[in-house]
Amino acid sequence: MVKLLFIVLLVIISRVTFAAELVSPFMVDRMHSGQMFIARDMTNEVLKARLLKQYSAWKGTRYHMGGSSHRGVDCSALMQHLFSESAALSLPRTAAEQMRRGKAVSRRELKPGDLVFFKTGRNQRHVGVFIGGDEFIHASTSQGVTISSLSNEYWGAHYQAARRVAVKTIG
Repeated sequence: MVKLLFIVLLVIISRVTFAAELVSPFMVDRMHSGQMFIARDMTNEVLKARLLKQYSAWKGTRYHMGGSSHRGVDCSALMQHLFSESAALSLPRTAAEQMRRGKAVSRRELKPGDLVFFKTGRNQRHVGVFIGGDEFIHASTSQGVTISSLSNEYWGAHYQAARRVAVKTIG
């Protein structure tokens, strides 16, 4: 009986260990009330590095309204791809929907990984992801996927809000 109990316990422990190895420490922890959480050990610098790595794969991809591939991508689809690959975090499809997620943050409280939103027309929104140093990654209609400055005259004048969707980051 003791031998059987030992074998059962060994099997359970090995399955738990195997399952833990399959789940990245950066996988989504939970979703609740429109806020998204990523693993507690994801620092802002790690998230920034992962976003920049994804940026390098998308850099120069042309802008295409409604596009979501390397042949052409719009701003909100780019955010979906960047966050999915960098933090295993799922974002809604449109900038308007993304603007309703997470927690509002002021411009002076921005951290890498925060979504930044711009009002570019009467009913048009644009979204990018802040990476620090006053810069953000986005899909520009004129330059494709690029990094721009929030201090740029155009972006500064059209800045609207920021949301922290990765609220469990540290650092």
